[in-house]
Amino acid sequence: MALEHYYSKTPAAANDRRTFEAKLRGHSLKFITDAGVFAKSGVDYGSRVLIEALELPDNARVLDVGCGYGPIGITAARLAPAGKATLIDINERAVELARENAKMNGIGNIEIIQSDLFEAVQGRQFDVLITNPPIRAGKAVVHQIFEEGAALLKPGGTMWVVIQKKQGAPSAREKLEAVLGDVVEVTKDKGYRIFKATKSI
Repeated sequence: MALEHYYSKTPAAANDRRTFEAKLRGHSLKFITDAGVFAKSGVDYGSRVLIEALELPDNARVLDVGCGYGPIGITAARLAPAGKATLIDINERAVELARENAKMNGIGNIEIIQSDLFEAVQGRQFDVLITNPPIRAGKAVVHQIFEEGAALLKPGGTMWVVIQKKQGAPSAREKLEAVLGDVVEVTKDKGYRIFKATKSI
């Protein structure tokens, strides 16, 4: 049997639900997590660095790719109250948790969809794409997220990515430059790099 990962569609791990509270962008948010999802014991450091760096227009239409149980996308929805956050993940358990967490935190401007990469959002356009990519899925998958995600961005739209230097930040930056053009390193913290790539108009 193949080793199960958090990017499996249907996790087989026995349920181990837990609830924790996290302060993100000055707001206390509650999250339910479970076995078989990414960072089940608490919001991971890379996601926190990305969340703190994010700059979103109030009316942004945001896509969170690989949303897990929702900390990045839920925070994005709060940062864009006149916009809407769409969260996608292949992991059915993560998607259900993200829906519960959005409801528990009173987030209404949000939709959460089970999707194999961008399958469920083809043909749509977004102002901002955010991702903490599944590094363990391999470089090809990460680069596929950049390529296919770029096609869903409006001209002038931005893609925000967190990636560790030792997990391929230099090659990720090169790929972002190739598919989108302008790339800025917004911040770095404990080996994590936050890239903001802007789609050429």
